[in-house]
Amino acid sequence: MQWQSAVELCRDLQRGDVSAEAVMAEVYQRIETLNPRVNALVNVLPKEQAMALARQADRLPAARRGPLHGLPMAAKDAVEVKGFPTTWGFKPWAENTAREDDGQARRLRAAGVLFIGRSNMPEFGLGSNTFNPLFGATRNPYNPDKTPGGSSGGAAVALATGMLPLADGSDMGGSLRNPASFCNVVGLRPSIGRTPPGRGMGWFARLSTTGPMARTVADTALLFSVQAGPQRDDPLTLPEHGEVFLDALQAPENLHGLRIAYSPALHGLPIDPAVAAVMQRAADSFADLGAEVAECCPDLRQAMDVFQVQRAASLATLGNNLDASLPDWKNHAKETAVWNIEMGQQLSSREILDSELLRTRIYAGVAEFFDRFDALILPAAQVPPFAVETDWIREINGRQLETYIDWMTICCAITVTGLPAISVPAGFTADGLPVGLQIVGKPRGDLALLQIAHTFEQATAYYRTAPAISHWETA
Repeated sequence: MQWQSAVELCRDLQRGDVSAEAVMAEVYQRIETLNPRVNALVNVLPKEQAMALARQADRLPAARRGPLHGLPMAAKDAVEVKGFPTTWGFKPWAENTAREDDGQARRLRAAGVLFIGRSNMPEFGLGSNTFNPLFGATRNPYNPDKTPGGSSGGAAVALATGMLPLADGSDMGGSLRNPASFCNVVGLRPSIGRTPPGRGMGWFARLSTTGPMARTVADTALLFSVQAGPQRDDPLTLPEHGEVFLDALQAPENLHGLRIAYSPALHGLPIDPAVAAVMQRAADSFADLGAEVAECCPDLRQAMDVFQVQRAASLATLGNNLDASLPDWKNHAKETAVWNIEMGQQLSSREILDSELLRTRIYAGVAEFFDRFDALILPAAQVPPFAVETDWIREINGRQLETYIDWMTICCAITVTGLPAISVPAGFTADGLPVGLQIVGKPRGDLALLQIAHTFEQATAYYRTAPAISHWETA
């Protein structure tokens, strides 16, 4: 019964054409077979408990079934889900069991989701390589010696291996886009204010957002239709209700009349040649679909300066809480986390305020740029998937990188704009590793972005190339 489409699966679950019990049984069969190889899901419910949840869902009358009725999901290990530990990959928080659902989990549960576990992530969600001392490393199903990226790495792998039909994630500097690129799935970073924000700052230095992941753009839009919508306690919330994003499923067959900006390296960033080759083919595909493609980009040369300061400022609060609750926390945390948190705690008020003024100027230029273009296309990661033992990339094309974040500048710079961005499968390297295309939409243009991505995806069909894991299931 392995599903081809979450859209079709959810329709069948709502109608009763497929039972939640049957879906849960298949999910657990795949988890039991595949998860030991890739370590994508953690704190998974015992099968008997999950099957009981499914049987209970099957008893619900059709008239009361939500859009994700009976669908198994494993929320990212940063989302508060009642009854499950929320560890953030940090050993001292291994037993940090949530008493209530947070805003994201509430929406998913109300739509009919059955929570069965958590998806793995790096410690504190920092770094685009999913490993932590609590659960270990998650591996890329296209090559288990490689990383799946992060921080929503467990979610991306669960999708790519078919262990889950849909997955949630979050994105500060690329945590939805990077693992989607590395695992040949789709990851949407929505406009700030589209989805419940979770932890963090509600106003100032807002970089992070929750968002959907799936194997196709249509499935991504389905999950987004549940995640998105006004949130009463979010000061930057946007008014559109989530259902409007289902219109992404009615995307046009071509891109005639659209103006697309193409930036292969965003102001000269180092890009691995294998990634650059895929990006050029993607730009050619946009032209073949009828779009007018011009090589240019908005001025984001100072965006990484803003990102480094505002990311650190947001982490200062985490550090202050850890100092108060766990004075020896630095003995448990990885070196890069300690460095980034301490950087935040040492920032001056002048540095923080200057970063906000600079971000405002950058946005003004970006808004003017998108008066002339419908979307910007560029890499979703500067390198292909790398060795799982490598904690972070220190050089690209011979250029040395100073911090553990720099190799993801191609995503971090877009984060600073607050614009919606999506990673869509765009091809493979010569040795079969996935490469994603990052498409950036107009201010608050999430729906149009999804439609453009859907048209590109259907024309190129790279999403159909699944990892060669069939031998794992019979081993």
